[in-house]
Amino acid sequence: MANILLVANLNCDRILQLDKPLQTGGRFHYQDGGQRLGGGGANTGLGLVWAQHRVALVSQVGRDKIGDWLLAEASTQGIECQLIQRHEETTNEMLLVMTPDGERTIIRPQRPIFELAAPPIWPQWDAVYFNSSAEGAVSWAKTALKSCLVFAQLAKDDRPRPCHILIASKTDMLGRSTLSPWQYGLSIAGDSLKYFIVTDGADGACVYTDAGIERVEAIPSEVVDTTGAGDAYASGLIHGMTTGLTIKESMREGAQWAAFAVATQSSIPGEALKAYLE
Repeated sequence: MANILLVANLNCDRILQLDKPLQTGGRFHYQDGGQRLGGGGANTGLGLVWAQHRVALVSQVGRDKIGDWLLAEASTQGIECQLIQRHEETTNEMLLVMTPDGERTIIRPQRPIFELAAPPIWPQWDAVYFNSSAEGAVSWAKTALKSCLVFAQLAKDDRPRPCHILIASKTDMLGRSTLSPWQYGLSIAGDSLKYFIVTDGADGACVYTDAGIERVEAIPSEVVDTTGAGDAYASGLIHGMTTGLTIKESMREGAQWAAFAVATQSSIPGEALKAYLE
């Protein structure tokens, strides 16, 4: 299988399950769901590990007990953590506030600045996925383009994301630009862009290219917890593209992985995905 490098966050999620939907000025009861492994690094990485890929994570955590727990948990589950940096600040929990309908609100602390070190030897990797605001990510991506397949998640702002395949959600795109989706994708990813994928939950996903647009339907699923659905989609897409599937076949694989993710009460894909891959 493929050698895949992820540049993404590794989080300690704290789940607060509310008794009713959020509304301004309301009062709520919650159940504490405890700590769990999360962040794009884990949510994307574990499915790829289960699919027998070699997965290494580039991220940073604190030099404290929570940081130790994150590294131990991710390593135990098969993600290579040698490239994870340690900072001297506290590793704060990410609060995931869940409502009975499966929607979630994320409350996170301000992260310390994360500066990437010298880039790896890219020919040793088949694919790299950027889902991080780390400083130096643009430089890494530009040097990777000629050696491996580069995926990127659209940032919360319009910062460059040099890549071959750019992924965004329809919500991410709201109010962004008056350009056509393809032209906007080119403005973010550059001339190396081959595919710009925009997901839209239960309405499936569109892929934009210089030749036009194609749609791939979503796979119906009972929604239990939407946390990590986008990460699971990216994971399935990466799996498909690194195992020889076409872009539309890879998008269907991403849709399948996302369907398993939303039906699982966790941010990482559940046992259904593991059974599917086996």
